[in-house]
Amino acid sequence: MSLGYVLVRSVILVLLLMGAFAYFMVLERKVVGYFQLRWGPVRVGPWGLLQPIADALKMVAKEDTTPAAADGLIFHLAPAIALFVALGAFAVIPLGPTLHFGAFTLPLSVANPSAGLLFVLALSSLGVYGLSLGGWASQSKYALLGSLRASAQMVSYELALGMAVISAVVLSGSLNIPAIVAMQAQHHLWAVVPDILGFGIFVICSVAECNRAPFDLAEAETELVAGFHTEYSGFRYANFAIAEYINMFTMSALGALLFLGGWNGPFGLPPSAWWLLLKIAAYLFFFIWLRATYPRIRYDRLMAFGWKVLVPLAFVNLVWISVFVGLLGGWR
Repeated sequence: MSLGYVLVRSVILVLLLMGAFAYFMVLERKVVGYFQLRWGPVRVGPWGLLQPIADALKMVAKEDTTPAAADGLIFHLAPAIALFVALGAFAVIPLGPTLHFGAFTLPLSVANPSAGLLFVLALSSLGVYGLSLGGWASQSKYALLGSLRASAQMVSYELALGMAVISAVVLSGSLNIPAIVAMQAQHHLWAVVPDILGFGIFVICSVAECNRAPFDLAEAETELVAGFHTEYSGFRYANFAIAEYINMFTMSALGALLFLGGWNGPFGLPPSAWWLLLKIAAYLFFFIWLRATYPRIRYDRLMAFGWKVLVPLAFVNLVWISVFVGLLGGWR
């Protein structure tokens, strides 16, 4: 595969993710408005559809400030790290089955490494560096507290998240994401059926990993002003917001691919990329629903829930899946 071909697909993917981020923000504001008995964006363009353009112009035109005591290099580098890691992790996420046009094939992902799942987990775990470095480099107590919370929270919930993902790997016998989807199609059974507990753990941990309500303790505006990005403004602040939403897309796609059959349709219906997009949309709606419904929990309870509840449950689930595969025959 030529370098130019990969670059073109990478640019297309970045543009698609940026467009999806822009209009998912509008959708989220409208859905949360519906939950709270208000309209949401309606004034900029028909039905508020031009709101992303207004937001982008505001961010670009806004003054870019840097605290006098901040570490200049790290302060400016942290948002770029967060955004780069988020975009890179999505590069190996397939958005559907490979398309065939005669002798020409078009894979719906930038790359398809044999251990693509490891690549996603490795890059997503690096996202904490953008948050922690941004808070530390700001030389602000509120930002530092937010970065410490983000680091502890993401490291804690990554353990349970990793064990939930390993259960899907044990079930399918592969680290390749399309192979995991193919295994579910081969057995005409989505992985969520034998691995329902692993899926539940994955869902909860994905919310915590993305710093979304009710697990948004790293921002916690009522306690920490805005947490790790308190001192950021303009486009650098937007980088953190874009990275958060792209991480939500990545987690939603992973949940659909690993546990919900990916692009395989229910009841034996033919596979299609539309099935995957529908499942991702449902997962994203769950993110919005949680934000509009549940209040933020206390930080000590957040950590206790991660270590005392999710980690033991993830271990029990991993043992069950190992028994299911090793002793009961599983899928292989």
